[in-house]
Amino acid sequence: MKQINMTYLLLISLVSAMGGLLFGYDWVVIGGAKPFYEPFFGISDLPGLQGWAMSSALIGCLFGALLAGFFSDRYGRKKMLIISAAIFLVSAIGTGATSNFAMFIAYRILGGFAIGFASNLSPMYIAEVSPANMRGRLVSVYQLTMVIGILAAQFINWRVAEPVAADATVEMIKESWNGQMGWRIMFWIECAPAILFFVLAFLIPESPRWLATKGKLDAARKILGRIGSAEYADGEMAQIKESIEKDEAAHQGAGWKYLLMPSMRKVLLIGIVLSVFQQWCGINVIFNYAQEIFAAAGYTISQTLLNIVVTGVTNVVFTVVAMFVIDRLGRRALLLLGAGGLSLIYLLLGAAYHFQLTGIAMLVIVVLAIACYAMTLAPVVWVVVSEIFPNMVRGAAMAVSTFALWFACFVLTYTFPLLNASLGASGTFWCYGGICLLGLLFIIKNVPETNNKSLEEIEKELVK
Repeated sequence: MKQINMTYLLLISLVSAMGGLLFGYDWVVIGGAKPFYEPFFGISDLPGLQGWAMSSALIGCLFGALLAGFFSDRYGRKKMLIISAAIFLVSAIGTGATSNFAMFIAYRILGGFAIGFASNLSPMYIAEVSPANMRGRLVSVYQLTMVIGILAAQFINWRVAEPVAADATVEMIKESWNGQMGWRIMFWIECAPAILFFVLAFLIPESPRWLATKGKLDAARKILGRIGSAEYADGEMAQIKESIEKDEAAHQGAGWKYLLMPSMRKVLLIGIVLSVFQQWCGINVIFNYAQEIFAAAGYTISQTLLNIVVTGVTNVVFTVVAMFVIDRLGRRALLLLGAGGLSLIYLLLGAAYHFQLTGIAMLVIVVLAIACYAMTLAPVVWVVVSEIFPNMVRGAAMAVSTFALWFACFVLTYTFPLLNASLGASGTFWCYGGICLLGLLFIIKNVPETNNKSLEEIEKELVK
């Protein structure tokens, strides 16, 4: 009988998914620190340096995502998870400790490097250890830990920051406790989960599918036997061996060149477009520029920090909803719902800015957008990208997709202030709505259903 050891499977998935928790925290903590480190470093009136401080981590993300694919295919998923935890720790300590803006940027880039590693490795590892019928839920654990990390950063930013008077000047903020110490503590708190991740990553097994690609079949079978029954391990190993033999026969010695072969074009296109779309749908603008968005809606800094916590709770709640429905409704249905839903919500959000709505109405629309994203595009894109690529080059293909994702995120983060200045908030969100409509059309035409299929079955369908 193909029994699954759910306790063991969930534990190793949760450990791997801690990369997502650190990703989420590191990604968002800078938003709460922004009103305080900008006066400290004297960049409150320098939009170029403000944007560089916010987007610099994305440079690290790009290189981290690419190198994670290369090194994980060569040295294994587990070793790279351990290294990513160590980099998160160094970045958190350094970012909070420095009083030099250039070093602040350097540590942010280093943190981005760790994010690039984690965004590639964590969902891939979970996909490779998960049975087909529960892979969606388990890979979604990565997204859940990510949004918990986001919520943790939002809550900690809110609680660490002392109340700021509505008439406080830049100089007053710089000399306050928030401006001298508060923003540093926001970054240092990340050290606790980073240390925990570093220690626990030594205790999880290597990916059985990676071991099999390196010829270590007995070790792979042993880990699969720990995850499930002997019958389960035999069935998985048979499919894995067939997949590897087919790939080796067709692409002997091809290595990364395999990605450029005609048989990979469709699956690589799907991975790249979905990754880019997850960013260009515009939701990260709400997280990265929450201060500006809520300020335009009439909220003070202290009210904005509380509103951000509300959006974070929404993010977590609807990610949990996604975990319950992703293996029931399927990936394709949720992708269609997310693309279509966001296009309509951005139409409303743009209209709200156009007619200068303020207060609770704006908060409700923002919460709707985050709820829609959290139960659809946020988790489902990670799931699909982690499961559509062949075993032999999954790390490399994931690297290309996550590189595209972080490049798209860099473009999104960098261009939002420019779009906002030229089109206004209403025009900017209508633009994002148009992108969501294009994404909907791409999904309808190109993205198949991958629900309840083994990784090897998906490879047979997509790679021809």
